[in-house]
Amino acid sequence: MEKVGVHKRDIMLDRVENAQTAQQDAQEQFKSALEQLSELINYDGGDLASQYELVNDQYEASKASAAEVESRIAAIEGVADALFDEWNEEIQQYSSQTLKRQSQQKLRETQGNYQSLIKAMHRAKDKMTPVLSALKDNSLYLKHNLNAQAIGALQGEYKTIKRDVESLVAEMSKAIAQSQQFIDLLQPE
Repeated sequence: MEKVGVHKRDIMLDRVENAQTAQQDAQEQFKSALEQLSELINYDGGDLASQYELVNDQYEASKASAAEVESRIAAIEGVADALFDEWNEEIQQYSSQTLKRQSQQKLRETQGNYQSLIKAMHRAKDKMTPVLSALKDNSLYLKHNLNAQAIGALQGEYKTIKRDVESLVAEMSKAIAQSQQFIDLLQPE
């Protein structure tokens, strides 16, 4: 895990920054999918098959963004475990009780901040699944019913999806802010 000259703290910092970027990208992707669905709901003629393709493309892109966020969270968890294990082992090497206590306190603070961060990230990630399911359902419904009636039927679903996407975006904003706080704590002084 640790490369020559690169400490776990620096790896952790990079992974949190990468996850933050993935969350921001996913946030934008889900907004884009909602916008595409909104355009479909306001459809007033033309090629329904191409509209379906656009909606489906947005669903697929949203699904990929969600998978990327999940992967980034797992990468953070892996390096965090290694970082905290190493830190605990190194604390035992102190001969000065004062420095040992200070390091233990800093470890507890960092672990607490990490737990807050990872919980926020998981809360945001967990909100993606129902939104993805709704996007997929609507995409499939449209595919199987390529007609104006299908669009009318999607209008009721749109309000629910819009509310879910707005909730997801708000949760992701909290996780992104939490990531920034954690990054600020890990930055070398």
